[in-house]
Amino acid sequence: MGEPVVHFEVIGKDGAALRSFYSDLFGWKIDADNPMNYGLVQRDGNVSTDGTGIGGGVGQGPEGYDGHVTFYIEVPDVEAALAKAESLGGSRMMGPDKVMDTVEIGLFNDPEGNTVGVVKTTPQS
Repeated sequence: MGEPVVHFEVIGKDGAALRSFYSDLFGWKIDADNPMNYGLVQRDGNVSTDGTGIGGGVGQGPEGYDGHVTFYIEVPDVEAALAKAESLGGSRMMGPDKVMDTVEIGLFNDPEGNTVGVVKTTPQS
């Protein structure tokens, strides 16, 4: 069994404008009320009638960064996934990094330069 896609991300130069665009276009409820001003799109309320869909985020990148659109795959070990991507011809962009107490992420470029994320979520004790 493969590892699932669990999150999407749209990062650009103007996070507020992107949040407005995607909210208006798809009817997404986007909540950016957090210290990182990262617009969270919860899975609940953003699924098809048969329950298909994933949550994601829409935000702003650092100064001078053009942005990316990517998806995140849940993996048991972020470092191992990044190392494997590198061994298969990809290149590490970042990580592993903790983004919250229970979430560790990494980003890599595939051999054609597409950005892909890997994530591990540890349940809170």
